[in-house]
Amino acid sequence: MCTEKKKSLAGKLLLLLCGCLWLHQSTAVVSAESAFDATVLIYHRFGEDEYPTTNVGIERFREQMAYLAANDYRVIPLAELVAALSKKKQLPEKSVVVTIDDGYKSVYRHAWPILKAYGFPFTVFINAKSIDSGFSNYMNWAEVLELHENGGDIQDHSYSHDRLADRPGGMSEGEYRKWISDDLGKNSKRLFEKLGVKPRFFAIPYGEYNRQVMAVARQLGYEAILTQDPGSVSEATDPHMIPREPILGNEWATMSHFKYILGRVDLPITDMYPPYGNVEERPGSYDARIVSPDLYEHSSFGIYVSELGWLAPQLKGNELTAAGGVGLTRRLNRVMVKAREKGSGRVAVRSWLLVRDLDP
Repeated sequence: MCTEKKKSLAGKLLLLLCGCLWLHQSTAVVSAESAFDATVLIYHRFGEDEYPTTNVGIERFREQMAYLAANDYRVIPLAELVAALSKKKQLPEKSVVVTIDDGYKSVYRHAWPILKAYGFPFTVFINAKSIDSGFSNYMNWAEVLELHENGGDIQDHSYSHDRLADRPGGMSEGEYRKWISDDLGKNSKRLFEKLGVKPRFFAIPYGEYNRQVMAVARQLGYEAILTQDPGSVSEATDPHMIPREPILGNEWATMSHFKYILGRVDLPITDMYPPYGNVEERPGSYDARIVSPDLYEHSSFGIYVSELGWLAPQLKGNELTAAGGVGLTRRLNRVMVKAREKGSGRVAVRSWLLVRDLDP
């Protein structure tokens, strides 16, 4: 249930609705037996040990790419994945997309030669302010252009790389949306000026989003929006909310984790509560409506909230519910729904982001 606060009448009505109703999401209603399951990988730095939380070692990255090549994974361009989602076309089994955020110098020096050696396509999401500022640990425009002219896919990561889900103090709703739009528009313009191509895809900085960020990005016409929510891609995935598996740090860059996430599949759902984005501090429950619950072992269903850990949900029909009521203190929480497929034993997941409402 939503907590009582002194708000305007309109605000109270909104809180009442969000506490009592499911918010329908745009996820397509399809069978969980998807036409394809693909994994989108996200990297940041390569061989930069001084930044352990966003780094992967050069030899570890080489080992991961070698594993994909040796085990019949098909590394495809991001554009091919987006086209398949938009047109409901089937992709080959074991499809993988390689994405890299930010545009650090180590992409050019270390990752690109390895990707070229295997002939793997890749996408780099660039925030132009860091390049315009001449930061030495970022690629310069000549290097970005060289990547682009040699098959590297360069896409949009906002201009300032601000935390877009944090509304700057004193901004009205309209001013906040314009602030987001102006920042994304500026980056798109810079990429067009430098590369001659308008970006089609947008990766959210820090993976932090709310409903305003998503709405503005859609209005600007991006064909796809990529998050940092862990999970796989199926025909049930919304092209404007594509999950990516982070490969970084001590735990999530290991080969055991790499192989594990490649084996996961999407868990199609049609509704989630609380809905993604801004949330009250004490949700009454955590819920998901499963598309085809009988495809999964019912005892394997779980709901995870990053601040609370694994919760024990109940499945009634196709509605999976776990009791809430515990106050959330973190600014960000990710919710993950998990189950195990019958027969195959594959782990299926779907996740989304909650942002604490910090407005007074």
